[in-house]
Amino acid sequence: MYGGWAGLRTVVAAVGALTVTAAASPARADGGTGVRTQAVHGAPEGADGPLLEAGGRTYTDRLAPGEHKSYRVRLDTSSDAYVSAVVLPRPGSTMGLRDGIDVSLRAADGTPCGPARHRSFLSEGGAYPLADHVEHLAGAGGACGAAGIYRFVVARGDADGGDAAPVPLELRHTSERPAAGSPAPDPDPGPGSWSSQPPSASAGPVRGVTGGSGFDDAAQVGGGTWQDRIRPGETRFYRVTVPAGQQLFAKATFGKAPGPYVANGVRLGLNDAARGHVMNRTGAYGGDPATVALATPPAAGPGALRGGEAERGMGRAGWYFLQVSLNAKAAGARSGPVPVRLAVGLAAARKDAGAGLLPRVLGGRPAAAHGGTAGGGGWLRAFGYTGVGVGAALLLGLGGWVLLARRAGGR
Repeated sequence: MYGGWAGLRTVVAAVGALTVTAAASPARADGGTGVRTQAVHGAPEGADGPLLEAGGRTYTDRLAPGEHKSYRVRLDTSSDAYVSAVVLPRPGSTMGLRDGIDVSLRAADGTPCGPARHRSFLSEGGAYPLADHVEHLAGAGGACGAAGIYRFVVARGDADGGDAAPVPLELRHTSERPAAGSPAPDPDPGPGSWSSQPPSASAGPVRGVTGGSGFDDAAQVGGGTWQDRIRPGETRFYRVTVPAGQQLFAKATFGKAPGPYVANGVRLGLNDAARGHVMNRTGAYGGDPATVALATPPAAGPGALRGGEAERGMGRAGWYFLQVSLNAKAAGARSGPVPVRLAVGLAAARKDAGAGLLPRVLGGRPAAAHGGTAGGGGWLRAFGYTGVGVGAALLLGLGGWVLLARRAGGR
């Protein structure tokens, strides 16, 4: 997934040595949200960029195609740290097929602290916001286990015929102390996948809400049904609290609005409190009512330190961010808003009946927990091992069948 950018990284790193090191601007209050923002200019990869202090401040920059920007973060050995990047493409812009972002954490000498996390823009006019983070957990060992200054690197892919304009970039560094005496992960609850069936719909009234334009002004929602309006090209943000052991179920239903058919016309995404990616769902929209839904593993569940990306993404109880998007191409010849109804439900964790027939992929603690970024490599490797095992079993079975056939033919 990342190998295609290796040559590009080398070229940018070489050119970066000729670029002036970044400077930071004074912080300012972002009107209405209570969030302080500060403009910074990232340095070329390998150089010392501006320091991103831990706290509630949002740092802003811009990122052009093919550009790699480096920032410094100060990490200790007793806190869980999360450093995030959010890119906000112009609504309606069409991005190249290879365009997206990589975020990674590196030691001061350039040693990677784990695999980069990669997010791609959705094409067909659906250049939705992208967000993800790297993490450095308390007690991490290895090459990135020591306290000190580390580099947070954000890299953008090739425009490749898409929008070549720089995109706004938001950066945030959050840090928290692990809960004293945190228990070990729960034992494996057994085979199967987490239920995707939402709880019974609330009998309460449909409530009106106006979603935010970003993470900082996301509208708070809870269990129930919420009514909003969204224009083509917009993304609305909502935040919901998910207690430990609870699964989140969300469904966005877009109303009837005449317009062209768009393959990735509607979207429902989910990020954690530190802006880390959890999951993303898209669906087609052609003017008739359309629904896109998601269901999560339990927050702070047994998959927090193993399993797939969604299980690790739901590793903590607390705030989560829902994103609802409508593709700009759905507008056709009009620009009016489309009604959207957001149904939110929470339920105690449960497994799907009969799911135990599927093999369960187990793994150890992901690379992120050993002092670097979280990536998908762990579960991909586990899936590969499972595939090899299944393949070997099939070959052995086929060999036995052939042997029996030969014996029968020799009688």
